[in-house]
Amino acid sequence: MITCKDFLRELSDYLDDATDPALRAELERHINECPNCWVICDTTRKTIQVFRGMDLHPLPEKVHQKLMDALARKAQERAQKNGAAGLNQG
Repeated sequence: MITCKDFLRELSDYLDDATDPALRAELERHINECPNCWVICDTTRKTIQVFRGMDLHPLPEKVHQKLMDALARKAQERAQKNGAAGLNQG
């Protein structure tokens, strides 16, 4: 039986038609029975359709660098937090 968590884990492959037929049938059965997952799937599908029709615009280098720096800081904070959590468990 597929759970909502399972469905969300497989959503990208489902929308890309990259799941095997048996799993796809289970996922479709789930969204037919779960209104929350149906809304997520439908909204995601529509969002993808909207963005597929848009022209690509590259980020200015300054914005790109700020984003990359922020992501690096966040990854470092998470690594430090996880490292400290591992020390506290031992």
